[in-house]
Amino acid sequence: MPKHILLTGATGFLGRALLLRLARDGHRVSALVRDRDRARHVVGDDVALVDAGDTTALAAAVARADAVVNLAGEPIMARRWSSRRKDALIASRVGVTRALAEAAARRGTPLPVLLSASAVGFYGDRGNDLLDETCGAGAGFAAELCAAWERAAATVGAARSVVLRFGIVLGPEGGALGELASLARLRLAGRQGDGAQWVSWIHLADVVEMIVAALGDARWSGVVNAVAPEPARNRDFVAAVAAAVGAGGQVRAPASLLRVALGERAHMLLDSQRCAPRAAETFGFRFRFPTLEAAVDDLAPAASAIAIERVDPAAIPDAAYLARRRPRYVLEAHTRLAAPRPEVFRFFADAANLELLTPPALGFRIVTPRPIAMGEGTTIDYALALNGVPLRWRSLIERWEPGAAFVDAQLRGPYRAWWHEHAFVPDGDDTIMVDRVFYAPPLGPLGALAHDLIVRPNLERIFGFRRHAIRLRFGG
Repeated sequence: MPKHILLTGATGFLGRALLLRLARDGHRVSALVRDRDRARHVVGDDVALVDAGDTTALAAAVARADAVVNLAGEPIMARRWSSRRKDALIASRVGVTRALAEAAARRGTPLPVLLSASAVGFYGDRGNDLLDETCGAGAGFAAELCAAWERAAATVGAARSVVLRFGIVLGPEGGALGELASLARLRLAGRQGDGAQWVSWIHLADVVEMIVAALGDARWSGVVNAVAPEPARNRDFVAAVAAAVGAGGQVRAPASLLRVALGERAHMLLDSQRCAPRAAETFGFRFRFPTLEAAVDDLAPAASAIAIERVDPAAIPDAAYLARRRPRYVLEAHTRLAAPRPEVFRFFADAANLELLTPPALGFRIVTPRPIAMGEGTTIDYALALNGVPLRWRSLIERWEPGAAFVDAQLRGPYRAWWHEHAFVPDGDDTIMVDRVFYAPPLGPLGALAHDLIVRPNLERIFGFRRHAIRLRFGG
């Protein structure tokens, strides 16, 4: 049954993925945000925005909510842990949760459901101990932060409360995997310290499904370790990531060097947490990716079902654009979605949804005022950054076949040619989404040289992210 859900942390790595999954089930979502303009470009137009600084608006949002999912928290590894930084990390977690508690106290009746984040850092450095939800808190700043976060969640007046202690979340183009993959390509993702410490992790798709299960199943209550059933040694964890991106010969990072470079944050890499998802297994949760090998293989570029080849001139579509701007390559991707064609097409017909399907690192946003009436001849302006270089992109909707297909062609942007056909093919109750992109890099021979080094890997990551995102939205 669809619910009205208040979500904090909606613009983050996990929050963005959860928004797509909640939309699949028809839930209405309000998001607590600090920057309305930035948030609107990230979450799309279907999410109601609530200003974090407006206590009256927050109280009203909590009063309307059937559930609150509290994922707010500044990235813990982004900056050195000075006293001021620690205060900011506490405020972004404990402070937001206390604000939710104050708003819930004004409801008059208990909040039906609260799902609140924590992390396996709660346990501190525990060596080879197998940690389930009954184990107590460890020592150190991360453990103290998580414990304070959980104490704050306990003050929210909820009829049913679930605290999710997240392990490292592995997902496309973000989180720990994105950072490690970037280091691996530079051969800098060797084992950290002696590599014997345990890493508790979980695939993004599994953690999202765990949240959905906890929202809808009244059995879920109390603390839940949101981790896969098979933790890995650090040396095996980083080796799996390096193998997935095809990068061997990694340079290891001695513990002493990490402590000098990261200060107190080095504990996040060197502490050992061997966690078991006892509670989730008791509730009957089934992991789609129970092993590290399965998770990393799913997220590797080779698993993204994307083919990029030199174009056969005989296969170039009969389009005036492609006659003027001859393509050099063709990209093709097929994605099965567990939804009927009209529903899938409606989603893609709303240009605002493009932002949810684009890796956050691109800083993608639509510049054209919204709403945008999509149809043949529509032009849309975007801003983005490729490899850190700010760019503007203008697309023309060259062909528009409602319910079946459309084509957008780049009028202005980084490519010499870019002609993207989106086709929606019914297959029983499912839809096969077929992307075909005929393109040519800029700069002639120099662009051809850069293609395999820069352009192709970027496209594989971008379309791989897109594939995972639309599967979250529709299933498949």
